[in-house]
Amino acid sequence: MKTQVFKWPVLLMPFLFFLCCCFSVNAQEEPLTYKEFKGTVVDNETGNDLVFATLTVENTNISSITNSEGEFALKVPVANLDNNVTVSFLGYEQKTMPLSILSRNGNKIHLDPVSIELAEVDVSVPKDALALVKSMLKKNGENYFDTPVKMTAFYRETIKKRRKDASLSEAVAYIYKQPNSSGRRDIVDLYKSRKSTNYSRLDTIALKLQGGPFTPLFVDIMKYPEYIFADDLINQYSFSFSPSTTINSKPVYVVNFKQHDYLTEPLFYGKLFIDMETQALASAVFNLNVENRRSAGELLVRRKPSNIRVYPTEASYRVDYRIQNGKWYYGYGNVQLAFVVDRKRKLFNSKYYVSSEMAITDWQLDGSGKDIKRRERVKPTIIIADEASGFSDPEFWGAYNVIEPEKSIESAISKIQRQLKREKS
Repeated sequence: MKTQVFKWPVLLMPFLFFLCCCFSVNAQEEPLTYKEFKGTVVDNETGNDLVFATLTVENTNISSITNSEGEFALKVPVANLDNNVTVSFLGYEQKTMPLSILSRNGNKIHLDPVSIELAEVDVSVPKDALALVKSMLKKNGENYFDTPVKMTAFYRETIKKRRKDASLSEAVAYIYKQPNSSGRRDIVDLYKSRKSTNYSRLDTIALKLQGGPFTPLFVDIMKYPEYIFADDLINQYSFSFSPSTTINSKPVYVVNFKQHDYLTEPLFYGKLFIDMETQALASAVFNLNVENRRSAGELLVRRKPSNIRVYPTEASYRVDYRIQNGKWYYGYGNVQLAFVVDRKRKLFNSKYYVSSEMAITDWQLDGSGKDIKRRERVKPTIIIADEASGFSDPEFWGAYNVIEPEKSIESAISKIQRQLKREKS
C-alpha cells in the first residue's frame, strides 16, 4: 500500500484504498456534578459571530472557546456556579458576568469592539520591531510557567472534501506542559477519544491526519520557536508595526512579519500580538507562504504515489495564550490546511480541507508527567482516527469541556448514525 506522508507543520497520511470504518459505543456514566451553558458570542455592533472567543470561569482554571459559528458549550462544576464568567476576544472589550444570569441554552453574549486612542498608545511603540520580537523570545522563560503544568485539553480534527464532512475525530487529552526554558518536549496522554468517518466521500483517496494533538501543540511559538524563529531563520524575515490594539483590555503591540522578497523558499508571514507591559506573546496568527507550489509541496509532502500531484493552497495557524497570576500559558492552537490533489488521466482535481484545533479547558501545577509510562504517551506520529473507537452518546464526555460542534458536523454525524441504524436493522 502506497502512502503519502506530510511532515511539519502538519502530518497527513492518505491511503489509496477505501478504509473500513469501525463505529462502536463507549458511553461512560458519570455523576451529574456540573451544569452546562450553551449560547453564542457576537459583535454588539454588527451581530457577527465571534470565532475563537474565550470563556473563563473566574477563580478557576476552567475555560472553553467558541467554534467557527460563534457557539459555545461551557460546563461548570456545581461548586463554582456562584462564580463569574469572563468572555474575551481579540480587539474587543472583555465582559464579566455572574454565571447565575445565564440559562442552559440560547445565551447570546455581546462584546463591544475596543475603543482606545491608538495614537496615544502608539507613543510607546519601540522603533525596532525585530528587537522587540527578539526580546519577546528571550523572555520565554520568565513570562511563562516555569514549572511543569498538567493541562486538560479538548482536541478536534476534521477532514472535508469540497466542504463536505468526511472525517471527524475528537479527544480529551492530558498535556504535561514542560517549561519553555527546558529542552524537554511536552507529553501527551489520551484520556478519551471518538471518531466518525465517511470515507466514501473521498473517492479513492482517504486523508488521515498524522500527529494528532501535537499538530496544534507545535504551533506554540514560545515553546517551539525553532519551527519559525530559529536563530538562523529570524533574520530571513522583515518586521514592522501595525496600529496597537488590546487583548482582554490589555494593550498589545501588533508586529507584522514576512519573509524577505528575495527569498523563494516558503517561510511564514503573519502578525504577532505582544503584551506591552511584559513583552510576552499574547497571540499569533500566521500562514505558510504557498506561492511556490513545488517548494511548498516538498516541504509538506514526504512521499506520495507517482501518479498523484499534491500541493497546498492554504496553511494557516493560530495560537492564543492566557495569563494567570502574572504568568502566561498556552491556551489554544489551530491549524487550517487546504490541498489540491491532481491525478493523472483525471480531468478534474479534488480539494481537501483539514482542520486541527486544541483548547486548554483546565490545568493544575506539578505536571511533570514522569509517572506516564512511555508506552502510554502519545507519539507525534499518532493517527487519532485509528486510535478512536467511534461516536458515542453525549454523556461520553461527562463534565469535560469541549468545543461546541458546528451544525454541519452535527448533521454529518447524525447522517452516519442513521445509516448505521439502518444497516443493523
